[in-house]
Amino acid sequence: MHTQVVVLNDSLKRESGQKVHHANIQASKAVADIIRTTLGPRSMLKMLLDASGGIVVTNDGNAILRELDIAHPAAKSMIELSRTQDEEVGDGTTSVIVLAGEMLHVAEAFIDKKYHPTVICRAYNKALEDAVAVLDKIAMTIDVNDRGTMLSLVKSCIGTKFTSQFGDLIADLAIDATTTVGVDLGQGLREVDIKKYIKVEKVPGSQLEESRVLKGVMFNKDVVAPGKMRRKIVNPRIILLDCPLEYKKGENQTNAELVKEEDWELLLKMEEEYIENICSQILKFKPDLVITEKGLSDLATHYLSKAGVSAIRRLRKTDNNRIAKACGAVIVNRPDELQESDVGTAAGLFEVKKIGDEFFSFIVDCQDPKACTVLLRGASKDLLNEVERNLQDAMAVARNILKNPKLVPGGGATELTVSATLKQKSSSWPYEAAAIAFEAIPRTLAQNCGVNVIRKMTELQGLIQHANGENAWTGIDGNTGEISDMKERKIWDAYNVKAQTFKTAIEAACMLLRIDDIVSGIKKKQAPGAGPSKPQVETEADADGEQILPD
Repeated sequence: MHTQVVVLNDSLKRESGQKVHHANIQASKAVADIIRTTLGPRSMLKMLLDASGGIVVTNDGNAILRELDIAHPAAKSMIELSRTQDEEVGDGTTSVIVLAGEMLHVAEAFIDKKYHPTVICRAYNKALEDAVAVLDKIAMTIDVNDRGTMLSLVKSCIGTKFTSQFGDLIADLAIDATTTVGVDLGQGLREVDIKKYIKVEKVPGSQLEESRVLKGVMFNKDVVAPGKMRRKIVNPRIILLDCPLEYKKGENQTNAELVKEEDWELLLKMEEEYIENICSQILKFKPDLVITEKGLSDLATHYLSKAGVSAIRRLRKTDNNRIAKACGAVIVNRPDELQESDVGTAAGLFEVKKIGDEFFSFIVDCQDPKACTVLLRGASKDLLNEVERNLQDAMAVARNILKNPKLVPGGGATELTVSATLKQKSSSWPYEAAAIAFEAIPRTLAQNCGVNVIRKMTELQGLIQHANGENAWTGIDGNTGEISDMKERKIWDAYNVKAQTFKTAIEAACMLLRIDDIVSGIKKKQAPGAGPSKPQVETEADADGEQILPD
């Protein structure tokens, strides 16, 4: 197939590039406007309808953008930002979109004045370096062992969320869970893996206040033979396996020719002896509970229950890993390799409880567990899903603080200080525009409080300039819209989150500004017998007619 290269003359090319810039900026602004109202404690909720007809009610920026079906490529890359932010630091998903949208918005004036995008990006990158330097200057270090400080911090970070109406509950759960699974790696480093070692179990029914962090794990399973096996064991000895306790079937079709009638009995006897042998190897270690990820035959159940051992089969690998971390057991692949050190003895209680219609196994009261389960109770599934999203954010905040215990002021105070400092340093016009763009966060906070935005912003800027950038703690109280001292109101943000927000937003804005053409690599359906199609370079008409948001 011959490819024809489309060559545009310079003036046309520049014109086309300019139009694509405008289309990209418009698309990015449209995405930012969708979730602008979800920033701050007085934010609005969005109700999303998904393809299967279900509903999601949330004000989590990432959760909203995830559900959007947007055609424009620039808008798609904006949505990607909030996902990056969510995976990296777990908070600030709305801020990053609002800030990136504003950075692109202020760049529009320079594009119109024929500034080259590289010049704008250079100024933006310089502004980013200086902004991070300001963050370092105003950040304050905290003691992670001080429960009160940690609580006020996590509360202020999730104060914008739906569950803030339940007081300290979610913040308490988050701090308990993250401090449980935190592991010191030495040299001042801490590893907190909230994805792997914290499981959130949502059980509808009862009240939200009954949610708690278990000192151990729970999973949705019952013992294999409920009538014969114990459902409550104090200080159990636990053996974890990931091999089947049943007779192995042949790899592929196995044929056995039986000549005499007795051979059949012999074959059955061999199978029985094989299983009895495996069970005796396990029973040597006097376990109280045997858990395997694979199958467990009726015969094995019989031998185990006769010895007074409870057994659970077909458990998820991830759950098995969590049990191992909680009770100190080692997952064994072959019963003949079992050692005394593989038996888990750190659990205080194994119990099977019925909640609603289902049975749940609890392995709790563990000594120094390094994995845990957060049990969430609540009125409905929708409520529980939103509580879980908020809890994930809260745990991410707690993890960030444990990893890097530094704070910056919330309520838009950080952005205002950064903005004021950059304005003083201002070396070029695009640099100053970047400084002004930082004000989008406090401005949006003020908007969502329903106060007079222009008056509040003027008053704030006056106070910050008057203090000559020294007073970094003056911001907007998102609940009342009043200008107040963030230290007094205990409105904080994690340093990690803020630094990540600034970096992601500015780098994304630079990337979008440096796109001068959108070249479609999708083959349009051709009429039969038509020749090869040309690669297309977007023109002014295409860029403006692009559908930014779904109808």
